[in-house]
Amino acid sequence: MGTQQLLLIVLGVVIVGVAIAVGITLFKSNAEATNRDQVISDLENLGSVAQKYYRKPTSFGGGEGDFANFSLPPLDTGNGNGSYSLSASQPSGTGYVAGSVAPISGSQQVIYIVGCGNELGNNGTDPVKAMLRVTADSLDISVMN
Repeated sequence: MGTQQLLLIVLGVVIVGVAIAVGITLFKSNAEATNRDQVISDLENLGSVAQKYYRKPTSFGGGEGDFANFSLPPLDTGNGNGSYSLSASQPSGTGYVAGSVAPISGSQQVIYIVGCGNELGNNGTDPVKAMLRVTADSLDISVMN
């Protein structure tokens, strides 16, 4: 083989290698964004369940204007998108939070639902994480990682 032919083969291998690296990077970025969107969607659904509990009379198993004793159903603490837990105080940090069925104790007008995804988030070490602030008439999403 001639020198030109070897040079073309090496150049072809380098171009294919760069294309594969770019493809993998794009795939990881898309997987992170998709997982974050799925976690946020799940949080909004859980927030609707919490608001339904808040409005329902106690005689029908609701909170009658309070989030006291509200808990996530066991099947809603985790799924293929991530894990979810409740908190009466605003959570912080980017670390993983396991799913929990622990109820809200005491009288609460605001609760927080935290979702941790399965993909690595913005910092590259902790999972995708979002928080939902639930009140009687609003749902506010915050991306934590």
